[in-house]
Amino acid sequence: MLKRLTLSGLFLLILAFGYTTIMGRLGGGPAPTLALDQPNKQADLITVNKQERRMFLWREGAVLAEYRIALGAAANDGAKQQEGDEKTPEGRYFIDWRNPKSMAYLSLHISYPNPEDEASARQKGYSPGGNIMIHGLPNGWGWLEPLHHLWDWTDGCIAVTNSEMRKIWTLVPDRTPIEIR
Repeated sequence: MLKRLTLSGLFLLILAFGYTTIMGRLGGGPAPTLALDQPNKQADLITVNKQERRMFLWREGAVLAEYRIALGAAANDGAKQQEGDEKTPEGRYFIDWRNPKSMAYLSLHISYPNPEDEASARQKGYSPGGNIMIHGLPNGWGWLEPLHHLWDWTDGCIAVTNSEMRKIWTLVPDRTPIEIR
């Protein structure tokens, strides 16, 4: 009986991995258009409060939008220090590029590591890591939107729902500063 349960669990794990791999290759569809024609509606700052699991988009000192977020699986253990630690970085960065075909629904790249992060990690003898993003759910898993914020599940990224990510994509131009606290 235990062997049958183990084989069933292994089968489900393989099935989920295969589904995720296929959906990751298909992507989440076309990216929305940036609101370049409405610069007064675009964010000029993003702030992230890790403790409260909230992200805010700001324009001229006023909140444009607020989102519940999921973070790196080890986010409660402080700032990111090295590759693979599953922590979300802390500090001031900026959005430096975007990926409409990422494995998670749309993604905005955060400029981590900055020179201080790199120096700190190298001094300790390890890589600081990178590829930290604001993104939606893994492609094909959008039906989990109502549950995404109940636990920290990323490798250090900041996750929102897919519908929220579509809105963020249009409101956040490249070079927007982001403060993660």
